Parts: sequence; structure tokens; C-alpha cells
Amino acid sequence: MKIAVDAMGGDYAPEEVAKGAVLALEERELEIILLGSMEKIKEELAKYKYEKNNISIVNCKESIETSDFPLSAIRSKKDSSIVVGMKLLKSDEADAFISAGNSGAVMAAAILELGCVSQIRRPSVGAILPSVKGKVLVLDVGANVDCKPEHLLQFAHLGSKYAKHILKKEDPKIGLLNIGEEENKGNKFAQDAYKILKNSNINFVGNIEGKDIFKGKVDVAVCDGFIGNILLKCSEGLAKLLLTEVNQMVISQLPQNQEMDKLKENFLNLVKITDYTEQGGSPLLGVNGLCFICHGRSKAKTFKNAILNTGKFVDSNIIEHFKEIKI
Repeated sequence: MKIAVDAMGGDYAPEEVAKGAVLALEERELEIILLGSMEKIKEELAKYKYEKNNISIVNCKESIETSDFPLSAIRSKKDSSIVVGMKLLKSDEADAFISAGNSGAVMAAAILELGCVSQIRRPSVGAILPSVKGKVLVLDVGANVDCKPEHLLQFAHLGSKYAKHILKKEDPKIGLLNIGEEENKGNKFAQDAYKILKNSNINFVGNIEGKDIFKGKVDVAVCDGFIGNILLKCSEGLAKLLLTEVNQMVISQLPQNQEMDKLKENFLNLVKITDYTEQGGSPLLGVNGLCFICHGRSKAKTFKNAILNTGKFVDSNIIEHFKEIKI
């Protein structure tokens, strides 16, 4: 299994990317390809001990900045780590690609180099949120700010396959994120999307409100990228606030005994579910290859988990399952 990683993407590249790659190799046998300035990457890798045959470097003379306009950047910077990474994926020289760089450029490069799987016209970024019944996939969370109702049907099909083969849900329940549960709720876009989803061949359970995600009412929640990104960022901020306060005011004050240790363990597990560094990267679903987008502020732990979680996607053969979608 070969995983290509953009070593120049993110606020702490290439230091944290290289460190994360080394950490990932301590937990799983992989081949990792680091893309970027060979000189800088070698300098960082020299700080660590690792199996030299498991990390290779592809020298890229250009880098796409977060301020670059995505389409112009991928067309003018052919030797950038993002474009080169997509080409490796397309030629089957890598099984997956990970980047914490310009997310717009990653998506544009994926569409141009890899194309979308059959039946899918708009790829979407998926994110995992916790619920009392387990994990819930929300998509789209930022790739498509302006959508048409039929795009949400495509997201729903992608989410259904993801939930079945990654989250191991036999018959995933799909919900439309809206301002109320009734069929006539929301604006015209939401009402039209409801009709399309209702008449589809997926397990659509109707409209859901934001609170229903955390109740575990559905396995997959679909929405446009504008709404999804706001939901994701608000959830991350609230979770961080609550968990920090609970830890400072309650958990850290508990006595040391077996029962309290179990409570602390459960609390830490909850923290992991809500922590993006544990999830690693968010998958770009719908393109003809495995692409993952990491947070721009990602550090070594995030890159390590992104690499390890990406390995699970490769093992699942999820792209072939996406190709089975019939709309």
C-alpha cells in the first residue's frame, strides 16, 4: 500500500508532515511518498529513526499557497506537490493522496486529473460527527457552497456507500438537514431536494434538524457545503469549549480509584470522537481516487492518523463501491 502525502501543505509543513509519517510507520507497515522540496524533507526526516525503504521523496519544485486561486494554481504550477500527487494517484503509483494545503486546489486537481465516478457530478467532503448511537457522516461540509437539489441526491448515495462499507451500517439511514421535520419545511431548494430524495432508492428517513445528528437519528446527513461547513465549525467549537471546561472543572478534580479511572477513560474516548486530530483527514468523496483533506493547522498527530485512517479506506475498496451507484 502506497500513500502519497503533500509535505508542503499546511501551516506546519514540512516539519509536522515528516514527523507524522514516521509516527504512522510505527503503527503500520506502509509505503509513504512525501511530495515537496527534497532538501527540506530530507532535513526533517534526518531527525528520526525509521525504516528508510518505507519513505520515499518525490521532489516538487513548486508549491500551491493557501492564497492562490485554485484553478489558476493547478494550471500554472504543474510541478506542485498537489498536482504531482494527483498524477501519482491517476497512474496507480499511489493508492491514496493526503494534503493539508489549499483545499480548493486539491478538489480542482482531483476533478481535472481523476474525474468523478459514474453517476456523480459533484464530489463532496465528508466529516464525522459523534452521536449517542455512534458516528454520523455529514456531507457536504465545504466543497460545494452552491448546490442544486440533484447534487444532494448524489451526496446521499455516496454517504450511503460510505456508511455501509466504512461505518459498517447494513442499511444506512439518510436524512436531509433542514429547519424542521415536516416535508414542506425549508426554502425551495430544501423542498425540492426532499422530493428527489423521497423518490430515490436509498433509505431516506426525511428531514432532520441539527440536534437530531447528535441523537443518532440518522447515519448520514446531507446538506449543501455552506450549511455543512457552518455546522461542522460550530460543532467543533462547542465541543472544544465544553470538553475543556468539563476537564478543568470536573474530570481533573476526581479522586484516583478504579471507578473514577473508568469515567476518565470514557471521557477521553468522547474527546477522541470530537477531536479532528484523531480523525486525520476528511475524504473527498465522488472522485475516481482516494483523496483526503486535512485541516490547515494539522500537526504530526493529525498526519499520523490521516495516514492510518486512509489505509483503512484503501483496504475497504470503497471506490469500487462508489462505482456501483445507480441514480
